[in-house]
Amino acid sequence: MSVPLYNLSPVLAIMALGALLAILPVLWVLRRQSGAVPGARLQALTVLTLFLTMDLVLFGAFTRLTDSGLGCPDWPGCYGEASPLAAHAPISAAQAVMPSGPVTVSKAWVEMVHRYLATGVGALITVLMVASWLGFKGLKQRRNWGDWLPTMTFVWVCVQGAFGALTVTMKLFPAIVSLHLLGAYLLLALLTVQAVRGGAAGLRLGQLVAPPPNLRPLRVPSPQVPTVWVAAALALLVLQAASGAWVSTNYAVLACNEFPLCQGQWWPTMDFAHGFELWRPLGESADGAVLSFQAITAIHVAHRLLAMLTLCVLGLLAWRLHKAPALRTQARWLGGLVVLQLATGLSNVVLGWPMPAAIVHTGGAAALVAVLVWLLATPHTQ
Repeated sequence: MSVPLYNLSPVLAIMALGALLAILPVLWVLRRQSGAVPGARLQALTVLTLFLTMDLVLFGAFTRLTDSGLGCPDWPGCYGEASPLAAHAPISAAQAVMPSGPVTVSKAWVEMVHRYLATGVGALITVLMVASWLGFKGLKQRRNWGDWLPTMTFVWVCVQGAFGALTVTMKLFPAIVSLHLLGAYLLLALLTVQAVRGGAAGLRLGQLVAPPPNLRPLRVPSPQVPTVWVAAALALLVLQAASGAWVSTNYAVLACNEFPLCQGQWWPTMDFAHGFELWRPLGESADGAVLSFQAITAIHVAHRLLAMLTLCVLGLLAWRLHKAPALRTQARWLGGLVVLQLATGLSNVVLGWPMPAAIVHTGGAAALVAVLVWLLATPHTQ
């Protein structure tokens, strides 16, 4: 059955559902912050949006790991409908032809719930942008770069939506799926900066109150821990996250099922040239041949080697941070997440890629990005 890749007929219904999902956290913040100044409410909504975006990253990992990325073969709906319930007949027909194929009733629901949640997060980011604009309406002072963060975040969430569409229409093209995951990490970074700084509008209007304990401004990169060290660690982490995304999108986790050896060897036969051809379909090399097991092995081993370097650098950074009393909260977060990543990464290899470990491993990488951005974004205190 041929299905158009794009069918915009359900877009308004999906947007309406996303708006309804966004109303709940907005109302919750308004109720909890009923007596607070506007800047405090904006900050509280930013922190809540950051939390929900992290949840979205985890659910995106669940969608990928359950092979539900093509549960609905078109975009933004499912067979031109706003829900799998309305598209039950074509979904069931596709499942009858291929019972274990990409389109099943359960996979369609997983995929559409992911789209609903993404639309809800997009609606919340839109609210943050509009609220920041309203906060500056009529003010004559010149805006700085931080004042534009909500707008930048809105632009990026639209780009993320485009990557989500391409993920489906390009049939899980590895480069697109990897960029979609990295884009989610960038979205978290943008929201983290806003959360740490309390919201641009609140800062500029002098309405900022003390932020929540888990995001309170603390003394950061001091002479003991230069800012450039944190920035370098973040750059290395992003490279490692890209490597992890490439492993996941090419299903290379199970190329090695033991540690520290791989296939009983320290250095198995590998094909780096084809493994790291970036622009190619899933499971194929750029020339259309089936991607070899040696290429998959190369992807896995490269990630493993880079992981060892990244964990050492982050562990050393956590140790240096812990020596500065004002940085011990971030140090504990960083050290705990490093241990979590090591444990879940090893579990993925030796336990055969269990879903809970794989999901937490993706979430741990996202949390590490947030912690390092938290460090860089917190105002310096002399």
